Amino acid sequence: MTPMEDARPIGIFDSGVGGLTVLDALTKRFPDESFIYLGDTARVPYGTKSARTVERYAIQVADCLLRRGVKGLVVACNTASALGLAALRVHCPVPVLGVIEPGCRVAAGLSTLRGAPGRVGVIATRSTVASGAYPHHLAMLDPRIHVVSLACPLFVPLVEEGWVEHPAVRLIVEETLAPLFSQHLDAMILGCTHYPVLKSVIARTMGPEVMLVDSSAAVAEDLGRYLGHVIAPAPPGTTRRLEFLVTDVADRFKETAQRFIGNVDDELVEMVDL
Repeated sequence: MTPMEDARPIGIFDSGVGGLTVLDALTKRFPDESFIYLGDTARVPYGTKSARTVERYAIQVADCLLRRGVKGLVVACNTASALGLAALRVHCPVPVLGVIEPGCRVAAGLSTLRGAPGRVGVIATRSTVASGAYPHHLAMLDPRIHVVSLACPLFVPLVEEGWVEHPAVRLIVEETLAPLFSQHLDAMILGCTHYPVLKSVIARTMGPEVMLVDSSAAVAEDLGRYLGHVIAPAPPGTTRRLEFLVTDVADRFKETAQRFIGNVDDELVEMVDL
């Protein structure tokens, strides 16, 4: 192994299972890299918590992953990215990536496809919306972009409970997103990693003229820029290791994870205390 190579895993964390959408994108993009995913399932959702609490939770989760020897950290949680990323970057001795900045770059680009910068919608948890993180980052990219934010508090429990195909989901999504129908959006950011599981019903509700932004692919692009520069990549041909840590009820995590990444072997899931 050369100094420019590092077989240690990359840590990924979310308040629950939503961040598995990010893990799925990363494993497909980087076949040689190993990953440790931590879902703080005992304290989900973060989106209803105060900024101080989310920051404290994020540091506790990061410390757990750092003890496992990760070489970098991906915060696959929009709420933790909005409220805890700055503190994590000060606290952690390894590079830390969030999901908000990559998603904003994609949305800003999409909003200009029809000419002048247009209108971008952001749907997220209450805490993420209240943080103003998405409008802030979009304004830094182009202050002319008009941003419309909407909290969607029912979407996370729908996904966590597996109600993705339930007939009531369409009605709940339509009722929740109704304030956005008259906003003439060019693009809409799915500002929570749970929301891509509902992407098809959200797309049908908003119509084909609104382009949806799933931050998972954008995060993979960011990690690609980090590897080899800020984070040393794994040696080519490294045998990948995947590990899953949860803070409560491993069996339920495995059941829910099937909707995101398929079956997860029992021996790969470990329950931990933070």
